[in-house]
Amino acid sequence: MQTGLYIVGTPIGNLGDMSPRAIDTLRAVDLIAAEDTRVFGKLAAHFGIKTPRVSCHEHNERDVIPGLVERMQSGASIAVVTDAGMPGVSDPGFRLVRAARDAGVPVFVVPGPVAAISALVLSGFPTDRFTFCGFLDPKKLREDNKIRHTIIYYESPNRIMNTIAELARVMPERQIAIVREITKIHEQAIIGYPADLMHIDAPRGEIVIIVAPAPEHKMSDAEISEIVNDIAASSTKRAAADLARRTGISKKEAYRRMLNHGGDDD
Repeated sequence: MQTGLYIVGTPIGNLGDMSPRAIDTLRAVDLIAAEDTRVFGKLAAHFGIKTPRVSCHEHNERDVIPGLVERMQSGASIAVVTDAGMPGVSDPGFRLVRAARDAGVPVFVVPGPVAAISALVLSGFPTDRFTFCGFLDPKKLREDNKIRHTIIYYESPNRIMNTIAELARVMPERQIAIVREITKIHEQAIIGYPADLMHIDAPRGEIVIIVAPAPEHKMSDAEISEIVNDIAASSTKRAAADLARRTGISKKEAYRRMLNHGGDDD
């Protein structure tokens, strides 16, 4: 192997997605820097990869990286892998890549699956422009809502239902796709407006959230009034949430319009 750092993508669920080049690279390098050597050990055993490995994760990479760079400067070839997917995409790896480049060490990429991109294409939402925001931070949702094109988040199954509720509050007019267990036997994409998904069974497994672009069409007062008439039979609060979702106006404005229409508060 040529001296340098090899960024190697590994499967995000289905072992059949491991590329022949990735296997060959991991067998041939002098050392593998793995996010978790125990997790990688299972993959290595499956593909007969016996290369020495060292742990390199977010809690120790600042201590480990200088030694790895020094070894590559002395002629070693090192591969970096994470537990799943592409190193550096909301996973350890980018600091090692940056350090290698700063030291003049050659860097190569062996592409593999990326959950964010796989979920994006599964959603059917526009792909011409998108922003990947990593793991969702509820405190930044209002700021994120200023991004008018497609948004991609990672999320924990422990927080997903609270997150859907937050999306219903902050981005009611934007459809979302809850994509889980990508490439695995229970792969699923649940698509709808956040308010419509608040009472689904809590999704399990690895989850990616795709948020559709914000609606471009600004409805006229007449169009909004027509929708008000259509949903006025519901309770005022529920109707206001529905109105906000369907028109893109704020929930406060929707509630005011429902009150003016004569809906009953509950």
